[in-house]
Amino acid sequence: MNQEVISVAKGSFQSSGDAGKEQAQKILFLADVKIEGGREWDITVHNDRFYSRVLRQGSLGLGESYVDGWWDCPALDQLFTRILSAKLDEKPAWNLRLLLHWLAGAFLNRQTRRRAKSVSEKHYDLGNDLYQRMLDRRMVYSCGRWEHASSLDEAQEAKLDFVCRQLRLRPGMTLLDIGCGWGSLARYAAEKYGAKVVGITISRAQKEWAQRSCQGLPVEIRLQDYRDVTETFDRVASLGMFEHVGYKNYRRFFEVARRALRPGGFFYLSTIGSNRSARSTDPWIDRYIFPNSHLPSAAQMTAAMDGLFVVEDWQNWASDYDRTIGAWFQNFQTHWKNLQSRYGERFYRMWKYYLMVSAACFRSRKNQVWQILLAPQ
Repeated sequence: MNQEVISVAKGSFQSSGDAGKEQAQKILFLADVKIEGGREWDITVHNDRFYSRVLRQGSLGLGESYVDGWWDCPALDQLFTRILSAKLDEKPAWNLRLLLHWLAGAFLNRQTRRRAKSVSEKHYDLGNDLYQRMLDRRMVYSCGRWEHASSLDEAQEAKLDFVCRQLRLRPGMTLLDIGCGWGSLARYAAEKYGAKVVGITISRAQKEWAQRSCQGLPVEIRLQDYRDVTETFDRVASLGMFEHVGYKNYRRFFEVARRALRPGGFFYLSTIGSNRSARSTDPWIDRYIFPNSHLPSAAQMTAAMDGLFVVEDWQNWASDYDRTIGAWFQNFQTHWKNLQSRYGERFYRMWKYYLMVSAACFRSRKNQVWQILLAPQ
């Protein structure tokens, strides 16, 4: 899971205090947001240094100042939906820190085998207790399918079934699950469709959970980088992992998937997508949530799969992901009392900010979530 966060226009906040507040209000007026207003999407500033901090640090300063308690908003998702819909994020505040961040994304491969492990250490290995309380009973950490669902459990089961039906899975078929998470697809495909599954992940916490969850089924869970897969399979799937591949590795990823797929097979790929091609991700998300992540554009993906795959189906479930994240946040809120002593108040604000901004990205159509079925060329 990786999202865009608002970057504030250079020069918008000229100074702290009243002058900074006045400039901020002029910009936020374009999104119908007020400072010290009374609506759910209006913001309250507790520290006047907020204005200069956002000018210096852009979206990084905006997110960090929220976690620090410098400002609040009753409905962060509504706030950022308005900000993103008004396109206030399309004039980034360039400073030395942001320039270095962009240069690193443009010229370095930030998703090598060694660097790829940082996202599991920072995010996926946070604690299975957190994800168990936030996610559905099958522990699916990607978009659900809500067309006929009335609960998160139903939406995620519908999504898993959709994937298996798209793949035309039949008993005895072999399936490679790239980025298997906590084993939700592997277990479902084995239980409901009789598939023999190999799931790979770089997260030790996920591997341990998935092995226990799939015990007694024809499922093998490996701690393995996708680049090290050498076998072939009848079907291949990857749900919510492609955001960690990085644009410098897209061709390699599709080559691995193509090599792993037997003739006549299908590859199902689910990923968050960006409307525009970029070379770096939002600096706050990169530092605190998904290190070294990158959201692909359709152009970047199709160029990388050129000559390898035929597109059989391509759907956009952005509105479904907005609703999925809302359900995750509700679960997180409900069970926070059981998590508070371990994770603390700063983590609560950080996680809330991450989830609510993510929901806003899909609601405003800033980001998409694609469900893609591919056949070998």
